Amino acid sequence: MSEVVSKEKLKELITEALEKSGKRRFKQSVELILVLRDVDIKSPEGRVRETIFLPHKPNKDIKICVVAEGDMAVKAREAGAFKVLTREDLKVLAENRKLAKKLAKECRWVLIRTDLMGLAGRILGPALGPRGRIPVPVPIHANIVALIESYKRAVYVRTKDQPQIMARIGTEDMDVEKLAENALAIISTISAKLKNPRYNIAKIVVKTTMGPAVEYKR
Repeated sequence: MSEVVSKEKLKELITEALEKSGKRRFKQSVELILVLRDVDIKSPEGRVRETIFLPHKPNKDIKICVVAEGDMAVKAREAGAFKVLTREDLKVLAENRKLAKKLAKECRWVLIRTDLMGLAGRILGPALGPRGRIPVPVPIHANIVALIESYKRAVYVRTKDQPQIMARIGTEDMDVEKLAENALAIISTISAKLKNPRYNIAKIVVKTTMGPAVEYKR
């Protein structure tokens, strides 16, 4: 939101963070951190749990896993889902916790057909929860292909034990304009949750995975 920070200011922060980052042997993510002021993160009003769909997809492979059967499973495989698990696959995972943990680590999002939510929740829940992975219920007749594409643009933001929010806004090889627009989408969503966003957002920080933080104090 413009009242919190302008797109031009965000572009300045992102450009500086990229310039200071240095070259690495891997593609770095660009991260946004919002430091909050006078927000009680233990209260229902101050607790943030939001899935945000960014305007621009990162130039990075976002692994989407799907739990489904029948036509939905076939379409998910055709759409390039990282893994497609059936009811029988879930039963195998129930006997092998290491495999379940590996799946939870690999998959950014797990889309689950609604009639399999109960079974998947019991088996995958203990592995997904500690990693902040949120299982997404999918109606039986939903367009799984479109959902897979949508969740490649999604980020999950939440307050944990500190009054701050962290989110990936893209990758270092993306256009600065697109990175700024992704950042604005997150700031706009969080602002709508705060009583006084102009005051409650005390600091905006941008950094790459291994680079130094660039701060904008408000």
